[in-house]
Amino acid sequence: MQKPDGQKLTEALAAKFASPTRSTRLTVVLGRWLGITFTVCFLTGLFSHGLQNPPAWMFFPTSPVWIYQLTQGLHVTSGIAAIPLLLAKLWSVFPELLAWPPVKSVVHGLERASIALFVASSLVQLATGLINTYKWYPWPFPFRETHYWLAWVIWGSLLLHIALKLPVIAAHWRSKRAQETAVVESAAPAVAGVLESTPEPGTSGPGRWTRRAFLTAVTGATGAVVVTTAGQSFSWLAPANFFAPRKMGTGPQGVPVNRTAGDAKVAGLAMSPKWALMVKSADSTRSFTLDELRAMPQHTHELPIACVEGWSQLAQWRGVRVQDLVAAVGAPAGSRLRFTSLEPEGAYRTMTMPAEYTQDEKTLVALELNGSVLDLDHGYPARIIAPGRPGVLQTKWLQSMEIL
Repeated sequence: MQKPDGQKLTEALAAKFASPTRSTRLTVVLGRWLGITFTVCFLTGLFSHGLQNPPAWMFFPTSPVWIYQLTQGLHVTSGIAAIPLLLAKLWSVFPELLAWPPVKSVVHGLERASIALFVASSLVQLATGLINTYKWYPWPFPFRETHYWLAWVIWGSLLLHIALKLPVIAAHWRSKRAQETAVVESAAPAVAGVLESTPEPGTSGPGRWTRRAFLTAVTGATGAVVVTTAGQSFSWLAPANFFAPRKMGTGPQGVPVNRTAGDAKVAGLAMSPKWALMVKSADSTRSFTLDELRAMPQHTHELPIACVEGWSQLAQWRGVRVQDLVAAVGAPAGSRLRFTSLEPEGAYRTMTMPAEYTQDEKTLVALELNGSVLDLDHGYPARIIAPGRPGVLQTKWLQSMEIL
């Protein structure tokens, strides 16, 4: 029985799927756009991760108050924009998968390995990231840690890929007169018969797209997914927010809720008339009932609540300044704090607050939201709200505040 000829098989497949729309220039242009979105996503993701898992050198900006709203909105929006760009780039280099032999040299093997790692990790990262915005976790691995380390894998494989392809990228980065090829170079011999009948670059044959038309379609698709989802982060796009899971102005008191009192199993403790906020320091411990907190000087600030899943909402918060409670127990103004929720369990039951937030007069133990007493799902009887802070760290249903 005659063995199948791998080269003939891949040549036949390459010819079948060949398209004159593909070219090295097209691949470089798509790679440029994809590189920008991945860079924005990577840097804003690192910032968010640093706020939640701070290294020794981490800085904690509290001004402008919307800095986390902006960076996390950019993070999720650029990740969504990367989905059509990545699919278009995969389509543009598809014939490379059919090159024969699969590995021609050490450099070629490294190039293929970097592409395989980049594509596989990117697809997992974007798919799980998108699903996470809907708060759906069907996978057995921890999302946050996996998301963080996959970002480094993607970035490393992307840098390796760029280094290996740098001569090709440089040749096609700006010059629109660069020599076009209908398919990427490695696949060109496999589809030579097709190339002989392909139209000139920038033109279209019967039933074919020009490169410009293809890029216009990709731009339109990317713009459409951004416009119809970014309204959960940016208020000026809110009217066009058709597909993002969160919409501004919805939920109790006009603010969305991620974790309800029912989910946290705190309703009984939070509604108890015996509730009091314990403020502990090395020298003293004081207990503040809700009436005592309301009797203290109240402060009102417009601050956004911004979630790691990308949605955010500007709201009016009113309550007691954290720095006033720190002073009430005689602790230094720049103290680090630890807040504990009434929640019996959960990754964010206990939260540490760096001194930058403690010193900011806008950081409140909030008792009211948008002009009325906090809704139970927003953290009644008291919660933390601080400028430029991830929403998961804005502890709800406060039980205690400890001076560290």
